[in-house]
Amino acid sequence: MLPSLVVVFMLLSCACGENPAVQVILTNKGLQYGKHAVTGWIQEKLNHITFPDISGDVHIFIGRVHYTLSGVTIKKCDLPEPTVEFLQHIGLKTSIAGLSVALTGEWRTRFGVIHDGGSFNMAIFNIGVNSAVHLGSDAGGHLSVTSISCEASVRDVAVHFYGGASWIFQPFVKYFKGHIIGMIQSKICPEIENAIVDFDHHLQAMNVSFGVNEVLTFDVPLTGDPEIDASDMKLGFKGEFYSIKTHKEPPFVAQEYILPEQAGYMLSVGISEFTLNSASFGYFSAGELQALINDSMIPPYIPVRLNTSSMGMFIPQLPKMFPGLLMNLEVYARDAPMFSLQPGSGILGTHIDVKAVAIEPNGTQVPLFKLFIDSNITSKMMIAEGKLMGSVMLDNITLTLVSSEIGIFKTDPLENAVKRGMVLVLGKLNMTLGKGILLPRMKHAQLVNTVLKMQKGFVAIYSDAEILQTDRSSYL
Repeated sequence: MLPSLVVVFMLLSCACGENPAVQVILTNKGLQYGKHAVTGWIQEKLNHITFPDISGDVHIFIGRVHYTLSGVTIKKCDLPEPTVEFLQHIGLKTSIAGLSVALTGEWRTRFGVIHDGGSFNMAIFNIGVNSAVHLGSDAGGHLSVTSISCEASVRDVAVHFYGGASWIFQPFVKYFKGHIIGMIQSKICPEIENAIVDFDHHLQAMNVSFGVNEVLTFDVPLTGDPEIDASDMKLGFKGEFYSIKTHKEPPFVAQEYILPEQAGYMLSVGISEFTLNSASFGYFSAGELQALINDSMIPPYIPVRLNTSSMGMFIPQLPKMFPGLLMNLEVYARDAPMFSLQPGSGILGTHIDVKAVAIEPNGTQVPLFKLFIDSNITSKMMIAEGKLMGSVMLDNITLTLVSSEIGIFKTDPLENAVKRGMVLVLGKLNMTLGKGILLPRMKHAQLVNTVLKMQKGFVAIYSDAEILQTDRSSYL
């Protein structure tokens, strides 16, 4: 039934480039867990459901009597767990059998000018429903769901009337309960189909682009229809970050990759290095990867200061030409930093420009020199106990003198100093990664038993999910 389908989209959390940068696989294990969780939740919520009035006409020996059953609520429900299966190349099929419901409510009758009323109890036995839905995508990259078949049956109904002239009508229940069975049976599939249409409208209204912060948005429309086989469903998403300021496409595209299946998990998620690099390019194109560094920004415990006297240990002619002056460093990315993911590790390549200027007493900035700093940093990451853990290491760093207004100088001492500084910073980062960084939790569910594997060109995450015991009424 429809509620059993909803969990699929709860766990997936909702353009169209040729290759998806983000891939999600929902396995049959995940589907069955979702079905089980939603069935229990529905059982809890049924006591709060009020049904629409049931009315009609029935012929008894005194003539035609109009009746209305109102205020119908559930007293008890024996809700068997439905079966939910992937329907290969199409969508999902669900079935439920043996559903029995005990109802209570008020009855009113009208026979000519005679009106009467009271209360009633009703038991509906062995309701069965079989339905199937098609899962696809629309032009905007939203997931779409469409009913393609529905069959419903009701085995029997027992009704007992109380109050008023119920003693007159009760003997004739057997003559018109077939009418009630037919009416209930005829309403089940239309109600399910209407709910599916409403759910599809909700999907179409969902955002496929999300603001990350004041700099970036994240676009995650589907790149095509879901790929569904007997054991899982695969979804491909664009997975690209953009600069809000420029919305400029990066000079690279998402490459094709195959997310390996890992037995025993509910979910598999693949994140391409394209996604990471699009975020980097978004910051770069927005002009965010730049900074002006002055001496006040350097911690007091660091002996090297940003002035011409202190920098003389690296550039001997500097304090002679510009004695006792403060300095500024204009630091900016020459290109967007790029991630390269390999089996077991990832490499971040950075290309930085540094322009140094001396500050005259009157505030005049005097250009001194320009440097290129190129580096590669290797990282190894894992997920354990709900934390992101790992290590980073400086592979290499190269400092090149591009231009100089103070003459040529050897860059080796300065390069070594920069290297020591980066090693110190990475060491502090390693301390944090060693302790682990708590992963963010979703509002209604959390990932458990999560494994992260770095592959060539992408990161693979395998996980089970656990639905949190909170108010989930917003799902429907």
